[in-house]
Amino acid sequence: MPPNVLLVVMDSVRARNTSLHGHVNDTTPALRDFAAKSTVYEQARAPSSWSLPSHTSILTGSHVAEHGLIGTDQKLSPGNTVFEELASGGYATGVFSENPLLTRVDVGLKDGFDTVQGPQNLLFPDAANPTEFVLTEGRREYISYLRHALTHEKPVKSLLNGAATKAAWTYPTLVPDRLRASSPASVYADGFLGWLEDRDGPWAACINFMDAHLPYEPAEKHDQWGGARLRKMQGSLDDQVWTFHGGDRPWWQLRALEALYDGTIRQIDAQVERLVSELEARGELDDTLVVVTADHGEGFGERSELRDVRVAGHGIGVDEVLLHVPLVVKYPGQSEGERVTIPASLVEFPDVVRAAVDGERYGFAPDGPVLASANDIMESTKENARGYVADLEPYTGETMASYAEEDGTVRKRTVWRDRAAEFTVVDAQTAFQSGETDSSVVVEAFERLPERGLTESAAGLGDADGDTRQRLEDLGYM
Repeated sequence: MPPNVLLVVMDSVRARNTSLHGHVNDTTPALRDFAAKSTVYEQARAPSSWSLPSHTSILTGSHVAEHGLIGTDQKLSPGNTVFEELASGGYATGVFSENPLLTRVDVGLKDGFDTVQGPQNLLFPDAANPTEFVLTEGRREYISYLRHALTHEKPVKSLLNGAATKAAWTYPTLVPDRLRASSPASVYADGFLGWLEDRDGPWAACINFMDAHLPYEPAEKHDQWGGARLRKMQGSLDDQVWTFHGGDRPWWQLRALEALYDGTIRQIDAQVERLVSELEARGELDDTLVVVTADHGEGFGERSELRDVRVAGHGIGVDEVLLHVPLVVKYPGQSEGERVTIPASLVEFPDVVRAAVDGERYGFAPDGPVLASANDIMESTKENARGYVADLEPYTGETMASYAEEDGTVRKRTVWRDRAAEFTVVDAQTAFQSGETDSSVVVEAFERLPERGLTESAAGLGDADGDTRQRLEDLGYM
């Protein structure tokens, strides 16, 4: 029987904050133990600095410049993800996440999965979803959501969903875990393990844990570095990104929230341990390709590499805190640990899967340079940002990055508008500018990428319910 495939995406987890990569807080003890018998790619990079383009690259094996899926007004054409390929080859496929881009919004990413388990934190799943409403309407559009709810076929339930979602964001400690703005990783691990019980043939699954995506709400047993005061401060924030860019809040407060963020990573790590243990107990671990990684990182006020701004949240730029992600891979039959120190790319995931299905091993480190990019922020994001920042010029525009090993050293070259620079990357904790660079080196690397035409026009959110819109806005995707 061909091997199973498990892709675990720890959404927003940067390598710098994992103890696997030297972080001072012991955030990932389980991942460290798992790495002892797996392959650790120490210089892994995400394809982009936010979820939609990054996940699309991971699932299709195409760079962002090739697939072009950078907004919800587009959709991935059918037949382009590795999970669709596996499904057509007889695999049972499933995705488990509250990330609306993977499970609710019609951008083509969920089409490769037979089973789709989306957000579980609604009072009434069949009514309007406030999170989805955010994608097109923007933050704080309460009157607009009210109208949307009243015109829904289930208006009362839609209004209650809106009230519950608002309460979950404003008073997270006063609502049940199931109804929090972000359901804990255990909810989606439960979903996957329940689904696994009914499988008697090869399977392929993607679990996307959102705990480390704002807001940061670790359970008490995992909240080892944060505490009630930080939770209260987080709850008082009108916006967790632009309020800092606009100077409404001091940067030290964002830096302080990193302690809560570390707790959410520890919370995810506990579920990674649980997944590995369950697969081992079922006798399936040795016959499964397990990939544990992240789709992008997160900024807590670090100075941007090229722009005269700080990095808050994600989605703007290609700074190391946004692109350097953990990547631990246990290949079928692997029993000895291994470390790979050359640049690796998550774009290689489909080829890694295909090789495993054929009984071979293929690595995440490509022959050529590792490329990553960040497109201009979406118009809906700009609209929200203008409420805080008068001049958006430093936050807009495409950024490109190219990584290569040269004489045993990882070199990063980046380009943004008329600026270009070269950086030496030692590890997840240390990188420094080592000089200027010829921008043509980076530009030409991107120009060599073929335009694959994988996307088509879409109706955006269409009939997506209000909660999905709200969730996407609150996640910073609008």
